[in-house]
Amino acid sequence: MQNPVDKKYQIYNSMFLNLDYQGSETVGHLIPLLSSYAKKHLAEAKSPVEILDSFIETHTDLIGDDKFGFMFKVIQYVERQVVLFDSVEDAVLPNNEDGESFLSIKGLFSTVTKDEKRNALMDKLNSFKSRIVLTAHPTQFYRPAVLDIIAKLRKHINRDNLDKIDRLLHQLGLTSLVNSHNPTPYDEAMNIIHLCRTYFYDAIGEFHSTLKKQFPEFDNPKLITLGFWPCGDRDGNPYVTHKTTMDVADALRTNLMKCYYNDLKDLSTKLTFKKVEPMINGLRDDVYKAMFDSNHIVSHRQIINVLKEVKTKIEQNYERLYLNEIDDLITRLRIFRSHFAALDIRQDHNIHNQTIEYVLKKAGKIEKSVTELSDEVLIKILTEEYIDIPKPKDADPLVADTIENIRQLPQIQSKNGERGCHRYIISNSDSIYSVLYVFGLMRWLIPEKDMNFDIIPLFETMEGMKESERVMEQLFNIKPYREHVKRRVDRQTIMLGFSDGTKDGGYMNANWAIHKAKETLTAMCSKHDIEAIFFDGRGGPPARGGGKTHQFYASQGSNIPNNEIQLTIQGQTITSRYGTKPKIKFNAEQIITSGLTSYLKPDYDLMKHEVRSVIEQLSLKSYNKYLELKTHDKFLPYLEKMSTLRYYSAAKIGSRPTKRGSDKKLTLNDLRAISYVGSWSMLKQNIPGYYGLGTAISEMIEEGKEEELKRLYRDVPFFKTLMNNAMMSLAKSYFELTSYTKRNKEFKNFWLMLHDEYQLTKTMLLKISGLDSLMQEEPTSRQSIASREKIVLPLLLIQNYALQKLATSGTKHRETYEKLVVRALYGNINASRNSA
Repeated sequence: MQNPVDKKYQIYNSMFLNLDYQGSETVGHLIPLLSSYAKKHLAEAKSPVEILDSFIETHTDLIGDDKFGFMFKVIQYVERQVVLFDSVEDAVLPNNEDGESFLSIKGLFSTVTKDEKRNALMDKLNSFKSRIVLTAHPTQFYRPAVLDIIAKLRKHINRDNLDKIDRLLHQLGLTSLVNSHNPTPYDEAMNIIHLCRTYFYDAIGEFHSTLKKQFPEFDNPKLITLGFWPCGDRDGNPYVTHKTTMDVADALRTNLMKCYYNDLKDLSTKLTFKKVEPMINGLRDDVYKAMFDSNHIVSHRQIINVLKEVKTKIEQNYERLYLNEIDDLITRLRIFRSHFAALDIRQDHNIHNQTIEYVLKKAGKIEKSVTELSDEVLIKILTEEYIDIPKPKDADPLVADTIENIRQLPQIQSKNGERGCHRYIISNSDSIYSVLYVFGLMRWLIPEKDMNFDIIPLFETMEGMKESERVMEQLFNIKPYREHVKRRVDRQTIMLGFSDGTKDGGYMNANWAIHKAKETLTAMCSKHDIEAIFFDGRGGPPARGGGKTHQFYASQGSNIPNNEIQLTIQGQTITSRYGTKPKIKFNAEQIITSGLTSYLKPDYDLMKHEVRSVIEQLSLKSYNKYLELKTHDKFLPYLEKMSTLRYYSAAKIGSRPTKRGSDKKLTLNDLRAISYVGSWSMLKQNIPGYYGLGTAISEMIEEGKEEELKRLYRDVPFFKTLMNNAMMSLAKSYFELTSYTKRNKEFKNFWLMLHDEYQLTKTMLLKISGLDSLMQEEPTSRQSIASREKIVLPLLLIQNYALQKLATSGTKHRETYEKLVVRALYGNINASRNSA
């Protein structure tokens, strides 16, 4: 039976494909035929070139270069079909999740019968914290105009308003979906701030109000807060400067003032009483000025103080009218304060190393390198000595900007409040100096009274994670740093690498390494009377730490603290999971209930030797298989020649370069996880999301461990979550698309190796799970994936057609083929919703 999403989509898609815009009247009719034709002949291992050329010759009268026009028009139609499907799915299934996996906070409380346990759960709810950190990595590129069309389509699809839908489909057909130029970091930031104003402000405010009505004793403004990386994250992005950081800090505050102003304006129409009307109107006018003048600061405390005074007068004189509305606004002020979202600063450790060497050379401490100093001397300089740092006029631009950025941080706090910018994250952390370099720079550039910042190491690589416990132990034993942590209320936030960890160590090994690191770091921090807080860099797909958020956090076990969840949301995941008010409420509640569930039901223990032993063996075996892959002599050449890897930078979808470093030669270390994972996704092979797992399970079954693996899948949520996420990666794979590679002399054996592991992993996962098909227990998500893959097949065909031509046809039409690859990227990425 056809599900409601597909049913509605087919109705509106038939309207869309009949549209004639810009002389494309025949293309829409041919797209379903092309899709069926492609699927049939790809199954026969025919190449995209053979299939598309044959289709054009058989089903169209196109000759010569006209075929390029046909392909570009197909791309235009299909990428808009993706937009239409997104709109339909969001309208019919506003939460976009398999309902059986979700338990609301109210539902969770209903499972607790004893008052004592309920009170403990309420205490947990009132102390629990979550932070949704919005990032701007280059996988999200719908322009605001397109997002507006999507929102309107959603509304009218819900109402079955055919006339409005028809007009919007016409508008969609004639509106460019792509940027004419690369967005600047500021553009990216403003797009995310637009979502904060349009959706997050009301959604989070309403969520709190609903909880307050359900539980009068609830009072926790830190339950859901926002973090923000655009223009604070300068790692690998030379276009982020200290000026753009300040500009975005101001933009966050002034846009928040617009939200407060709208609420105050609404209140002013209700509080028309003699003793309070002048107070509300005066406050409204003051906030109005703060909306447009970045130097006119109105703090959240000022607004709250006036509202509390207004509230008192209404209680005494005006029959308590509109108190709920005032309380709701006060709640929002307590949540968003003066900053809206906390702006994180992030930079790579190597840049800090260059900066420290510049400063120490200027101070006469070294001649060329910090390696001239012993550890004892260098630590003493960084933690005890004072160095005056003048304006860096002769420094490398990145070094100069790093200095000026740190110098200006107290100014951001003076405007947005301490919580508005209080974290400095260091990418590629691998030693105590990753933290101490930043600690030293802050000591020299920021007055001691204003040094209100958490310094957060990000251990990205397998080696970094392995060293993380030793590094943090050393840091806590350095007295000046330990005193700094004490001033930060004995809390240490630590990031562990999902994206680069998986790229470095493979899917299973990286995930298990991260979990073990969290356990050991928790225990070590506890030994020093420090609370460990883990901040997870979760991308869209499982290969970058994504997958089902609720399942992931609910399965962490009792050895990892569950009092606070912090995670990044990035790329298409921002709009696909948090692009509407219902979605924000739903997914935020999932995060909260996952933490509460972990607290309520720590019903398994990953410290059990027999459980850990099996996972350890599986991890090691899968890593050995992955190591064979990444050291294969065809590994990087395959990605360079057969995938879209080289074209990510050409797609105008993000401000940040696709790789670290300026060397022309491609290395895996320099390659950004986004373009790495995304390229495998465009090939429909999704290698980083499962590779090595099939071999590992097979070897363990041969060793007689089949029943143990089945028991782990049945009884250990952590293990089941990892296996289910790998199934998602497999479900999004479609090796038929590249089966023509079996005829390629250079890459035939490499492709067969990939395909064999894909088949083996699928077979092994079904065996240990007892399922008949991938994602069998997640029917909604499985159907969504299947529908999207069907829609996007013509795009994939054209993209691989162009890649095949580029590899074989010399320079003729090279520019056109490259444009086809890049143009197809947009729809393919958006259709996946979590490709990178």
